[in-house]
Amino acid sequence: MFNLDQLTRENIKKLTPYSSARDEFSGEAKVFLDANENSLGSPLLKWYNRYPDPHQQLIKQKLSTIKGILPEHIFLGNGSDECIDILFRCFCEPGKDNVIICPPTYGMYEVSAHINDVEIRKAPLLPDFQLDLVHLENLMDANTKLIWLCSPNNPTGNSLNRVDIEMVLNNFNGIVVIDEAYINFARQKSFVQELKEYPNLVVLQTLSKAWGLAGLRLGMAFASQSIIEVMNKVKPPYNINQATQELVLKALEEVGQVNDMIKLLVDMREALAEVFASMPTVETVYPSDANFILVKIADARKVYEFLLTKGIVLRDRSNVQLCENCLRITVGTEQENTQLVDAMQEWYNSHANG
Repeated sequence: MFNLDQLTRENIKKLTPYSSARDEFSGEAKVFLDANENSLGSPLLKWYNRYPDPHQQLIKQKLSTIKGILPEHIFLGNGSDECIDILFRCFCEPGKDNVIICPPTYGMYEVSAHINDVEIRKAPLLPDFQLDLVHLENLMDANTKLIWLCSPNNPTGNSLNRVDIEMVLNNFNGIVVIDEAYINFARQKSFVQELKEYPNLVVLQTLSKAWGLAGLRLGMAFASQSIIEVMNKVKPPYNINQATQELVLKALEEVGQVNDMIKLLVDMREALAEVFASMPTVETVYPSDANFILVKIADARKVYEFLLTKGIVLRDRSNVQLCENCLRITVGTEQENTQLVDAMQEWYNSHANG
């Protein structure tokens, strides 16, 4: 039976969160003399002398409309990486608890676990990049607090089977975190609408991918109000800066343009996959629900190094479990994709001629 109180670390339950100056009043105000800000402002950016809204209320209200959930179910982080770290700090006792990851997957789950002194247990994906449910279940014990699932998965690009994810949600008494950073490019439906069904569910999304705002660093966690309240106790008071909040609010008005951009990227992804599938020595182009493709190719490292000489940077994933001789290729602009294909043709011509 899922019990959030039993999962939450004792010191976090007892924690009195930092109360910022802006937390201590409600309503409208015109004169702010409470936060020791520089009242004269910056010589160049006078309007940034005030601390930002610590609760990012306007953004959450806008996201509430877009996602169809209440603002109380939304946590905003300085990138999804902050959300990941805070989940560890809220629910995992250092040196005692463990979490499960399913490699190959996003590397920050493991890095954050090590930073927080939390044991990592690994249930590698099956050869088709789907969950090994039996292995995963065998790794669970009373100290397993979090299971990290990335869908669509990075670096493989595929969506995990929804029935398998539901099986984990229904049979694990800890928290299941589904990282949906690439969900906008996928055919699969988001799990955000399933929060009422699963009190142990946390869904991560980001504005870095489909929304094209990687430089602003805004990640989102969606969960029950109870889980969000625990996360809010732990976060820094002003974790989302004022410039990011202003620019994100403007960006969230452009849902239509973002959807058009997603469609274009998906079309280019399919075209790029088709071109690579026809290339000599390309063994496999794996199906993708993301804005990248994973390609298994002979001499992947040499290809990677050759492309570097042409000023083209891919991600060599050859040292990652199940991804031997694989390159991860982000869908670029039409011009960038053409440059990549031309460079690949040059590589093959030079090697075909000895």
